[in-house]
Amino acid sequence: MKIQRICSVYWSATGNSRKVARTVSGAIGEYLGCPVEEFDFTLPGARETVMEFSSKDLAVVVLPTYAGKLPNKMLPFVQTGIKGNGTPAIPLVTFGNRSFDNSLAELVDSLKSNHFFPMAAGAVVCRHAFTDLLAAGKPTEQDLEDLKQFARKAAEKILEASSLPAPVTVPGDSSAPYYIPKGLDGQPAKFLKARPKTNLDSCIRCGVCARLCPMEAISSEDYSQVPGTCIKCQRCVRSCSQKAKYFDDPAFLSHVAMLEANFQDLKVSSFYL
Repeated sequence: MKIQRICSVYWSATGNSRKVARTVSGAIGEYLGCPVEEFDFTLPGARETVMEFSSKDLAVVVLPTYAGKLPNKMLPFVQTGIKGNGTPAIPLVTFGNRSFDNSLAELVDSLKSNHFFPMAAGAVVCRHAFTDLLAAGKPTEQDLEDLKQFARKAAEKILEASSLPAPVTVPGDSSAPYYIPKGLDGQPAKFLKARPKTNLDSCIRCGVCARLCPMEAISSEDYSQVPGTCIKCQRCVRSCSQKAKYFDDPAFLSHVAMLEANFQDLKVSSFYL
């Protein structure tokens, strides 16, 4: 199978999915001698037009796991805004050391519905967006080397294929419901309406939080206000150079504490060829 371009397609609020996408795409591009082009749809402006790919492209598509599936506010774009034309693909998800549950299955099925042919896939352990105590420092340099090795094996499979094979098989059920977050008491933690707060004594009004918000939820006039839909991605918290952004919602903090209490044993990444 002849590939002419590697397409690194990703949504990445806190940077780990981007790192995974760039690592895999770069390794395949080097192995196949193909140029690599990035398609970052993290910000709303990038989701205003359809991204379309040809049969001569290889699409490496990476998203994080949110509550055991793909981020629900990004799923419509994945389903309608990323179009293949008999395009070989490598779907990958990242997850924060709890479980990727059904996110990879959902991504594989979404791509298949959009005329992609997933030929390899993976779920990669990364530092949790909510806390540094889960999978701290992941992906490490060794993890990135493992990703490159997976990428080369996937490239070999694609290079040797004379035609598109059956799609790769991955665990999970794309139609399963979202994981229900729980608090320390074991009961469902309801923090849908939680919003980031701002320490006004620390805030320097640089506007980075508003510019980088994947939902454009933060006011561009008053950065302490969040009138839009917040998906708790933590991009504003982790992007603030002054550490002025934080969450104090009790249910959210109880859920984070539950994760820290129960999911610190390091999980391993999974790859499927």
